Amino acid sequence: QVQLVESGGGLVQAGGSLRLSCTASGSIFSINTMAWYRQAPGKQRELVAAITSGGSTNYADSVKGRFTISRDNAKKTGYLQMNSLKPEDTAVYYCKAEIRVTRWTTARDYWGQGTQVTVSS
Repeated sequence: QVQLVESGGGLVQAGGSLRLSCTASGSIFSINTMAWYRQAPGKQRELVAAITSGGSTNYADSVKGRFTISRDNAKKTGYLQMNSLKPEDTAVYYCKAEIRVTRWTTARDYWGQGTQVTVSS
């Protein structure tokens, strides 16, 4: 019954900004790493950014200095602030979260449905 719901995608001009959100719901004991991936047409899904439960982050080289990942543990929500967007950032963006549903179960990955980000030149 765990669900991840993304929002915030859309169409923006090059140089613009968007903020993506990913909210987890359902029976959740804890959320470990949250991450954002993207998949452009004809390309493989790639990691954009990730953040651990302690707040450590890592980014793909292509987005360093432009994107910022963050999370609000109380709201079970992760965010991806995207600035200085480029046409090559156009893709479907997916949220992934490593979730433990009870204290006795192993954490597993859950994915959101994806949100389209289109950057026009």
